[in-house]
Amino acid sequence: MSAYTATDITVLSGLEAVRKRPAMYIGGTGKAGLHHLLWEIVDNSVDEAMNGFASTIEVTIHEDGCSATVVDNGRGIPVDTHPQDPEKRSALEVILTTLHAGGKFNNSSYTTSGGLHGVGSSVVNALSSELIASVKRDGHAYRQTYVRGTPDSGVETIGQARGTGTEIFFRPDPEIFEDTMFDVEHVAERLEIKTFLIPGLRILFRDKGTGAYKEFKHEGGTRDLLDRIQKEGKEPPIHTDAISILLDEPEGTITRVQVALQWTEDHREDIRTYTNAIPTPDGGTHEQGFKDGVLKAVRSFFEAHDVAPKSLAIIADDIREGLKAVVSVFMMDPQFQGQTKSKLNNNEVKTVVSNLVRIELEQYLNKNSSTGQAIAQRIVQAAKARLASRSAQQKVSRKRAVNHRLNLPGKLADCSSTDPDESELFIVEGDSAGGNAKQGRDRRTQAILPLRGKVLNAEQATTSKVIGNKELKDVADAVGCGVDDDFDVSRLRYGKVILLMDADSDGHHITTLLLTFFYRYMPKLITEGHLYIAQPPLFRVDHGNDTHWALDETERDRLIKKFSKGKNPKKVSIQRFKGLGEMMADTLRDTTLDPSKRRLLRVVLGEANETENLISSLMGKDASLRFDFIMENADQIDELDL
Repeated sequence: MSAYTATDITVLSGLEAVRKRPAMYIGGTGKAGLHHLLWEIVDNSVDEAMNGFASTIEVTIHEDGCSATVVDNGRGIPVDTHPQDPEKRSALEVILTTLHAGGKFNNSSYTTSGGLHGVGSSVVNALSSELIASVKRDGHAYRQTYVRGTPDSGVETIGQARGTGTEIFFRPDPEIFEDTMFDVEHVAERLEIKTFLIPGLRILFRDKGTGAYKEFKHEGGTRDLLDRIQKEGKEPPIHTDAISILLDEPEGTITRVQVALQWTEDHREDIRTYTNAIPTPDGGTHEQGFKDGVLKAVRSFFEAHDVAPKSLAIIADDIREGLKAVVSVFMMDPQFQGQTKSKLNNNEVKTVVSNLVRIELEQYLNKNSSTGQAIAQRIVQAAKARLASRSAQQKVSRKRAVNHRLNLPGKLADCSSTDPDESELFIVEGDSAGGNAKQGRDRRTQAILPLRGKVLNAEQATTSKVIGNKELKDVADAVGCGVDDDFDVSRLRYGKVILLMDADSDGHHITTLLLTFFYRYMPKLITEGHLYIAQPPLFRVDHGNDTHWALDETERDRLIKKFSKGKNPKKVSIQRFKGLGEMMADTLRDTTLDPSKRRLLRVVLGEANETENLISSLMGKDASLRFDFIMENADQIDELDL
């Protein structure tokens, strides 16, 4: 056994950690990570414009397609000596070489901004083979060059200059990135969106490789952006004019909310969200607040105007079918999920946006009754179509599955019933446990699907790998609903899908992996109440001639304590099951399979943002999030199995 001492502990200084683990800072080294470098520099210039210090930003992709320059006419990064730096370096060098250094940790320099972590510029510097920073301020022009994050020179005064501003040239490092070629069309599209979200901002974009030049400037805000999104679609709108909602007076930390929405004939919803002009493709609390507000406003309109049949159950999906929307929030101290800022986490945003949308949309629908009625009829139509489709498919789905048994997993022991309302599927850990479950089940209503070991982590794998994974494919084929965009709950073959794993850490891990798969690829299975977790006992506790079952150590100890207090103490014997495969089939039936005796936990989703955070933190690729979770919760457990 090799010695493990203090000399084995590596401490990375400066920007070494960024180059060693770039994915922690930019999400990956593929195309998305490459473009994230450009967004970091652009967003710094946008922050200057957002706070009234700049009006124009110029972005250039150079002839090689692998380098870029961003110029703004803002205040210019300070170049004087930083008072707190022990090495007496300039503020420019501190910002470009030190993580968590910047002017956005307080509100004196920026009221709202997108760069709150203070790592953007320094990360770009660390991951660039070359970076040149040029600054105009105080009547002079300054320059400093860097090589892979290390200064190649001091800050040089290169002459006099008029005006102020910052210019950053950088070349992403081919040693880090798989491909350093920028996608020009993608860059242009994202730059233009910035000008929709910040009226008055002018962005000039040059592609020197083709000679293309574009100027972007829009005054109409989210309404103009929604109009462009709508024109790109193929489905016509239900109502001619988009509905605009605006909050431009500060409410707490939120300084501005601008929303535009419109219902269309499309069968899908399309909600684009932004925070401080940064796109949040994974949504977050502002999106959840918007959805809640729309739901409440529409339901209030339905109740007031009695536009739907009483017998027709309208769900949130019906209300949002065909809805196109843009939600833009500006606020102080936004809390993003991760450095890539794909999701907003501030809880206060949800309430503000929800209340604003509910009040404004409800008033609009009541004042514009013809538009309100058109939207209501669109929603009623969606609900009727959903119910009709579900009814029709339920009649044939089980028959189709029965007639095509060859398409079902080979290890599936199906039940004889073809009625989903009474049928159950148990997904079991291992062939041994599967054999016992097959012997102990009710063959008429209970199907058994054994799995081999731990399944693929769907949070870290690509969609193609998930779909191609045999174990997860077997699960999806048995359930019968399809996955992802092909998911249709009306094709469900079993009313209850039950995860039956050993009551130990390995069993819990497999359960978590399957829950992750269902959450990511079959979420409606959860939201419509079809997914359950079985509760097999870990202990058998015999007290005299009486037998009791304990789920865990806590329940076992409670039983022992209870029996020890009796007036006529009897012998207590305890048996711990190593796994479901060790149980007799009769025992498994009596404790876990029999509906009259078993204990099941129905899987439900909590608050959307919390569920998303939990799944991405515990099952995602960023190990630091799991480490933080473990450290924060370590005092709540007696034994940790890693």
